[in-house]
Amino acid sequence: MLKITDTATEKAKEILKSEGKEEWGLRIFIHGSGCCGPSYGIDLDENASEGDETVEHNGLKVFVDKEASESLQDKEVDYIKTEQGEGFVINSNEPPSSCDSGCSSCG
Repeated sequence: MLKITDTATEKAKEILKSEGKEEWGLRIFIHGSGCCGPSYGIDLDENASEGDETVEHNGLKVFVDKEASESLQDKEVDYIKTEQGEGFVINSNEPPSSCDSGCSSCG
């Protein structure tokens, strides 16, 4: 099951409040794919769609579309701030099995 950190939850709730959409949630979906596996998108959404998995954490709803649900098993949504910027990230304890170290996207 997808996990959501407290930091990501609080930042998402802050964003939803600033947009006047406190009752909405985050939607996570597959937004392309490469040699290292899928890339994900995150957006605001009012309701779950048919087939979505809904994960809740401290009052935040996260809707995961059917296509992304399986690939997000045992992963974690976090929110980070670095010198390069800030944003939501999806962490995994293992590299994707399909990742080729010679790929320009994988480094």
